[in-house]
Amino acid sequence: MNKKKKDNMSSFEEDLEEMRKILDDLESSELTLEEMIEKYRIGVELAKKCKKNLDEAETKIKKISS
Repeated sequence: MNKKKKDNMSSFEEDLEEMRKILDDLESSELTLEEMIEKYRIGVELAKKCKKNLDEAETKIKKISS
């Protein structure tokens, strides 16, 4: 696997882990409203980034399969 693919995968996995941490933080009820809003904003951005990576992976798989 070349370095770019490896970096994208680790980045994807790191983003998923960060989203899990954000979810745990939001569920803990130990944050202020402002902190919760900021965590939510970051989570939405991470989710968009992950979806883009998944869409790109799906396109590659379809090309391979056809």
